[in-house]
Amino acid sequence: MDPQSLETLNQMLDHESNLRENIREQVNDFDRKMRTVVGILGKIHSTRSESIPSLIETARPVLHSCSETIAELASLIPPNQFWRWKDMWCNSLRTAVFAAALSEFLTKGTLISLESTSDMLGMQEKWQDRVHLAVEDYLHGLITMVNELSRLAVNAVILSDFDQPLKISAFVKELFSGFSVLNLKNDTLRRRFDGLKYDLKKIEEVVYDVSLRKLVSTNPDGS
Repeated sequence: MDPQSLETLNQMLDHESNLRENIREQVNDFDRKMRTVVGILGKIHSTRSESIPSLIETARPVLHSCSETIAELASLIPPNQFWRWKDMWCNSLRTAVFAAALSEFLTKGTLISLESTSDMLGMQEKWQDRVHLAVEDYLHGLITMVNELSRLAVNAVILSDFDQPLKISAFVKELFSGFSVLNLKNDTLRRRFDGLKYDLKKIEEVVYDVSLRKLVSTNPDGS
């Protein structure tokens, strides 16, 4: 190789290294925010359902601030290189989906859509080729939410909050049915979905127990 070609290659390597480092810096910021949010949401297991909305409100500002980090990532990623770099932030993004979905269910009793999650995280259409919420990451976040809800069903009973498991059961059954009709080709996602049946079984056992003891009505909406 001639000296000029070597110099060009060195410049390309330096640029790549600097870009990766800048991306990593934003991902670390994303991770820090997610640890804060998860720490707050972890308190739901020792909080009765009527007090959970106010708890979630304390997490919302941190969750919404992730839009700033995502905007920084979008400014760093070169055009049409989403798939090249996405693995660097996908775990943080899945955690953000989990937090958004859990918050939505615990405050409104509904499932947050992919589009609403993207909007909440400040995703913009013009960033599609650089940063966006992939369907796979959205689904991973939902599965993590179900994992957490199976824990909550048990802990709610410990707090004598007997209606919560019924609400969780109805919601998770509906979500599980939706997952069942999806054509999941991603091996990791498929394995995680297969594991949902154990979470569902755990929740059903809690509902069976509180119903057997006549601690609550058996209406699906928990009323």
